[in-house]
Amino acid sequence: MQTVIIASTNPVKVTAVRHAFQRVFPGTEYEFIGVEVPSGVKDQPDSDTECLRGAMQRVFNSREQHPAAHYWVGIEAGIERRDGEMASFSWTVILSTEGRIGKATTGISFLPPAVIEHIEAGLELGEAMDRVFAQQHSKQKNGAVGLLTGNAVTRREVHENAVILALIPFKNPELYPIQAK
Repeated sequence: MQTVIIASTNPVKVTAVRHAFQRVFPGTEYEFIGVEVPSGVKDQPDSDTECLRGAMQRVFNSREQHPAAHYWVGIEAGIERRDGEMASFSWTVILSTEGRIGKATTGISFLPPAVIEHIEAGLELGEAMDRVFAQQHSKQKNGAVGLLTGNAVTRREVHENAVILALIPFKNPELYPIQAK
């Protein structure tokens, strides 16, 4: 059995990682463990670069705490101003024991003005969505994308697809060099 450390205890992220690994490597048995580790970035990363850095730091911080695992997964959600609008997205980074790294982003969606107003007033995206949609803890459920699409797309699905894309180097190791030690 291989151990996968997920640098989050958010049930949506843990489930997304579990589903993705099971889809990409259906015959392999895994133990999935969610852990809390610091990202080293703001609670609400506000750039693509900061978001990727947060996901990467979560991976290395979780490896430091759990060095005997086979894989470490970091998922960091962020926002970014783009041409007067605000985009929402997240990065996934996966590291294996041999030092192979996989990275991918989710799709990008743009937030409505009512949500942006709350973010500009100092709230994180999840809190802003909760206010606009009269919800509680939406980021631990279907998230902004679920609320905005009427659950046609859920946060778990979005993260799951990004994890699958980040697993490409592990599915095709002969095509991707070892990058970290």
